[in-house]
Amino acid sequence: MKYRKLGNSGVLVSELCLGTMLFGSSTDAEESARMVHRFLDAGGNFIDTADIYTEGVSEEIVGKAIGERRSEVILATKAGISVGPHPNDRGNSRKHIMDGVDASLRRLNTDYIDLFYLHVWDDLTPIEETLRALDDLVSSGKVRYIGCCNFLAWQLMKSLAYSDAKDYARFVAIQQQYSLVSRDADREHMSLCLEENVGIIPWGPLGGGLLTGKYNNMEKPDFGRFSLGLKGEFDYNNKFTPKNFEIVNAVKEMVQQTEKTSSQVALNWLLGKKGITSPIIGASSIAQFEDNMGAVGWSLTTEQWEQLDSVSSLPSEYPARMQERFRRTL
Repeated sequence: MKYRKLGNSGVLVSELCLGTMLFGSSTDAEESARMVHRFLDAGGNFIDTADIYTEGVSEEIVGKAIGERRSEVILATKAGISVGPHPNDRGNSRKHIMDGVDASLRRLNTDYIDLFYLHVWDDLTPIEETLRALDDLVSSGKVRYIGCCNFLAWQLMKSLAYSDAKDYARFVAIQQQYSLVSRDADREHMSLCLEENVGIIPWGPLGGGLLTGKYNNMEKPDFGRFSLGLKGEFDYNNKFTPKNFEIVNAVKEMVQQTEKTSSQVALNWLLGKKGITSPIIGASSIAQFEDNMGAVGWSLTTEQWEQLDSVSSLPSEYPARMQERFRRTL
């Protein structure tokens, strides 16, 4: 396992991050703990959870699993999405953030969180209030670094600019959906994060399972999450497109060339992408976990990587197209 800097910080995180959204649901506590231990034994040190994952059970399982190995782990969690029926049980207000951090600390059985994310942007709370609260948490030692998830590019830049103006703690990472079949972040987030030295932590790096090799055509499957009628990012109509199956077929071609699995090829492409820090791997079983871990320790050839990059790239768009045409370089 290799390690990478977490944005504009001095902390090093493993090139894969262990996601724990399924801990306490499709992955029981015992298997979850085995997964955590295998990840740490393999050199992984970056673990991601959230207060809403299995209603807090995920945090409890993670806290118990890392136990005496706490100092080895860069532990990330989040708050912002609703965790209860009351009006202040959600959002990025000072009250909810402070309450959320204290609740997460209890569940994780630790006295500090390495990386605390805002789970979503909050239109009701001024970002000034949110950033002051986060800076206070860093000053108190309860939180060491801060990040955000699912922000628009202007929301991220506004936050960074305000932190700089007030000398507050600055976001070191953003967690965004990013994969071969979801490269929307290339429009603005990627260049912004490279410019501002913010690490990109991709969630959904296998496209919700689309890049695992188990789907062969665009017919609606009768298994997996795409059969459930989910809305949003894992809506069947959102992911099962001709463009995405062109990408799926390109990945399968690389499987034949590399003798790796589809998941390993898709993750390895991500590891070679400039600006990407640590893709989040989530698994419902040890077998899936081991498959994902096989994405490290080797590399696609330059030609193979560029072929996948080309087939999955976004169409040329204005104003990026015009800027590229007139770009000045030395």
